[in-house]
Amino acid sequence: MNVQTSSLRAAVPVKPAPSKLSHVVLNTARFEEMKAFYATVLCAKPAYENEMIHFMTYDDEHHRLGLINKPGLADTDSGRAGLEHIAFTYPTLELLLAAYVHNKDQGIVPFWPIIHGPTVSLYYHDPDGNKIEFQYDVFPDQAGVDAFMDSGAYDENFIGIIFDPDKMVEDLEAGKPVEDIVRRPRLPEGVSPWDMIRD
Repeated sequence: MNVQTSSLRAAVPVKPAPSKLSHVVLNTARFEEMKAFYATVLCAKPAYENEMIHFMTYDDEHHRLGLINKPGLADTDSGRAGLEHIAFTYPTLELLLAAYVHNKDQGIVPFWPIIHGPTVSLYYHDPDGNKIEFQYDVFPDQAGVDAFMDSGAYDENFIGIIFDPDKMVEDLEAGKPVEDIVRRPRLPEGVSPWDMIRD
């Protein structure tokens, strides 16, 4: 009998969950383009690099994103199983929209701006076609999210409502209350949730 394992099981009787998602690593044949894209959109700095790998970070984690250089790698297609998207959160709507404005100045624009309900989200394609979501959490806590879900709003519309980010910037700059800006409207008459999807 392994005493250490037995003692550890007694000390931690319930299997623990991880404390956080640490990083994402992507294979790419567009090494330089991907480095430039993520350095721009994440305001990230290199943590380590050689000719085959590039680790970068934008906070206190030693690396949040890793890129592996694989020249000649074939592109993936959306008809295969795998990663759908990676999401990053901004703490305020102002910062989400400021990032949008700065990215737009660099020629990087979202293909899908959507108010899901619990989040206001901007989706981008990276140079390899991976989907990246930048989001702002509409509700300050889980109770707000639960109330939204319990209201039946997701039963009616489980996708969200497409919005104009430039108009949202204008509304914020004009002093419109954030809670009014981020409130999700109802689906227009004759429109289904599926009509709100953009790839």
